[in-house]
Amino acid sequence: MTQHPLQVVAVRHWKVAMPFSQPLEWGSGARPAATRLVVELTLANGVKGYGETICLLDFIEPVLVNTVIPIARQHRACDVERFTRHVFGAGYYHHKRAVVMAMAAVEMAMWDAQGRTFDSPLAELWGGVYRSQVEVSAYLFGTDEAQLKDSAQRFLDDGYRSFKVKIGMTPSSDLSNVEAVKSVTGDLPLRADVNSAWTPGTAKRMLECLRPFDLQYVEQPLELDDLQGHAQLRSAQPVPIALDESAYTLADVGNIVRHAAADVILLDPHEIGGLWQTIKAAAIAEAHGIPVTLHSGGELGFSQSAYVHLASAIPNMSISIDSERVYFADDVVRSAPTVKDGAFSLPDGPGLGMQPDFDKLDHYKVDHIRGAYLDARRPGWFSTKPAY
Repeated sequence: MTQHPLQVVAVRHWKVAMPFSQPLEWGSGARPAATRLVVELTLANGVKGYGETICLLDFIEPVLVNTVIPIARQHRACDVERFTRHVFGAGYYHHKRAVVMAMAAVEMAMWDAQGRTFDSPLAELWGGVYRSQVEVSAYLFGTDEAQLKDSAQRFLDDGYRSFKVKIGMTPSSDLSNVEAVKSVTGDLPLRADVNSAWTPGTAKRMLECLRPFDLQYVEQPLELDDLQGHAQLRSAQPVPIALDESAYTLADVGNIVRHAAADVILLDPHEIGGLWQTIKAAAIAEAHGIPVTLHSGGELGFSQSAYVHLASAIPNMSISIDSERVYFADDVVRSAPTVKDGAFSLPDGPGLGMQPDFDKLDHYKVDHIRGAYLDARRPGWFSTKPAY
């Protein structure tokens, strides 16, 4: 029996660690590098597609190898919805957060292979290009006020017009970080990410203190499961509330909307299980008048291209997307997406529009995960949620 041209016939993967030019300091630790899984998927027609996902924890690669890849080989590249539900049906409907990251790399490769087969960029497969320029937010880390000001000024000089600063690391730096960046950026949009560090009482007090800075939003102020608490914060004060860690699955997004817990939702295809799941989640938010944007976990070229295609095609992805790639030392694709005047342009070419650099994939290949949640400079330290 002749195989369907889009049948998946082979899958291989690389685990790579891309160093940052400086450790990225956040409320859960310090990240020296971004560890990613890159997947190559081959179809019966000979077309190869590529996908990528975040690899923060040790279980992600075994789930990819033992569950996701064998299931993918039972499907065609066009069977994205069926593939997704098949993986959940392998027991992961009970444990969705345990599988979404592993699933996302293969799902992205399925889309890339489809686009390459039909000679179509991904955005055109999802309803067409709604915007050709995708604004990106300058991402600021650490607690040193002078360094934050210098970094903000460099981003400003490079044409960025949207800014994001990490807070939630120490009580004393919550205000000083915002104040330092705001002193440089003026009236340009600025948002702050707490990473669930606050108790409800601290959140009420800090949001009142932050009110004069007119923040675009405060991201994930409370523990990720506390949707009722986020809803109460929304109703009690004027600073918009954005949720990120609370929105890892499609069901999470539905619950956020039901609880009226967010003014903005940050989506991430790696944390929701794929590009199609992201599009569906954005539609849920759109139906309720909620804008969405994209969370960054250190995207290499494949995922960064996927982000640009998503933001190009989704109407309510109207807020500048996050990106950490300015801190990367290198990439594993040829002609990686670049920011010009604070925005990404839609990549040329079918599918993702990215070509792998196999020498780089081999060069950065690792057999272990470089830490994301602990800080080697502080032996014995670990974060707690909430912290204060």
